[in-house]
Amino acid sequence: MPLAPLFTPPYYAVIFTSLQTGQLDGYAETARRMEELAQQQPGFLGIDSARQDLGITVSYWRSLEDIRAWRENSEHSLARESGRRRWYSQFTLRIAKVEHNYDFHLA
Repeated sequence: MPLAPLFTPPYYAVIFTSLQTGQLDGYAETARRMEELAQQQPGFLGIDSARQDLGITVSYWRSLEDIRAWRENSEHSLARESGRRRWYSQFTLRIAKVEHNYDFHLA
């Protein structure tokens, strides 16, 4: 999967880091659905995600209001509750304002 493209600052990054439990029934399907659903939300810009022992997902949003609306989405709320009950032993969520960015591509 390629990296999300750069977006014109300022914008926001929602950084979700997690450790999973061993109970992952339904996790992959729900993660795919949440990405599909997020892409339909106003203000969604893109996403980067990786998982080994530590999982990290960074989603990019145009505004704090767009992030708030995503948090209030009913299907997303149900998925968050499943994460707390079954899939995650620990997680953190951070929201950061991106004011500058740049990238590198090997030619």
